[in-house]
Amino acid sequence: MSENKNIVYIHIVKSFGRTFGKIKDSLTYERIENMNIVKIVITGGPCGGKTTALEHIKKIFSEKGWTVLFVPETATELINTGVTPLSCKNNMEFQCGLMRLQLEKERVYMRAALGMRTDKVLIVCDRGAMDNKAYMGEDEFNRVLSELDENETNLRDRYDAVFHLVTAADGAESYYSYANNSARYEDINTAREVDRKIISAWVGHSHLRIIDNSTGFDKKIERLIEQIISFVGDPEPIETERKYLVEIPDVNMLEKTGFCRKVNISQSYLNYPDGTYFRIRKRGCGENYIYIKTVKKKINDLKRVEIETRLTKDEYNALLNDATAQKYTLNKVRYCIVYKNQYFELDVFPFMKDTALLEIELIHGSEKIDFPPYIKIIREVTFDDEYKNYNIAKRLSAET
Repeated sequence: MSENKNIVYIHIVKSFGRTFGKIKDSLTYERIENMNIVKIVITGGPCGGKTTALEHIKKIFSEKGWTVLFVPETATELINTGVTPLSCKNNMEFQCGLMRLQLEKERVYMRAALGMRTDKVLIVCDRGAMDNKAYMGEDEFNRVLSELDENETNLRDRYDAVFHLVTAADGAESYYSYANNSARYEDINTAREVDRKIISAWVGHSHLRIIDNSTGFDKKIERLIEQIISFVGDPEPIETERKYLVEIPDVNMLEKTGFCRKVNISQSYLNYPDGTYFRIRKRGCGENYIYIKTVKKKINDLKRVEIETRLTKDEYNALLNDATAQKYTLNKVRYCIVYKNQYFELDVFPFMKDTALLEIELIHGSEKIDFPPYIKIIREVTFDDEYKNYNIAKRLSAET
């Protein structure tokens, strides 16, 4: 397929996290509405290049007019000041303290961002809350969640995007070093294992991107910056989406790989008499969900501007129950899959017996896609209107 036929999106994210409802009363509502606050995570295995990456992010995005705020890595702060898993009562005690401090720091930075006299703020978290899962067993992690009255969906999806830099121990072994982090202790094999655990912890996020060591280090950092620019939509829309009709694989097998996460999605398309149109989405698992409003503006046949705003549950329900809007609703189960450092989304619909839709977002249309061996492609449907979510939802509504 030629590159000029790809569907292209700009992502504009207005994210106010869980603090938004508490803070907006102390500031003018119009001021907050006009701000573009993007909160991202830079993570990765040991010696992945985070320190250099953060320096480049500060320089490049400041030049683009962003106010860039960095939330320092909490684990390193604690370990370097004597608070370690060994000095604490046990690892769980350390992880609970680490998580409490990390979440409070993020809340402080969000409150600060909301009060700033600027139009766009990029909050960069040097590691996010889900990184800590890589250093705990499943039972221990669940006990920490209970202790903090938190859940995995909220911890994972409190960030707008996650960018993982693969450890040098996987593909650039000669560059693996302890030199730039006194808290680092992992040998090469352990570093690889930690890297995989961190990726696994973030699987299920709506925008996870993995930057491997397939190029030299300078190019690796360039690829990261390109991914971030693509996500925030500054200055040009350069992200492409490809969609395929596939046979439904063994989803139970997928979930057992450790690099697949099941997410339930309910999305409704609202059309108003005045011509206003947007989508609202409920996304999560079990009883834990996040809520998002998405407005897509057409630039031309190939380009779209996509603006996402986090909603509270009450705001979502109010829109869902708005009798003045015509609604088309679509429910699906999404399996987020990592394979060879690529991030696939497999959508399984209750009305499709043997087939599903597989999507992948790319920077360039010419990028090679390495499909998982357990996925059997039937055909590409990127430009087939029959498989657009809106048209599927509208068709289902007409049938009921």
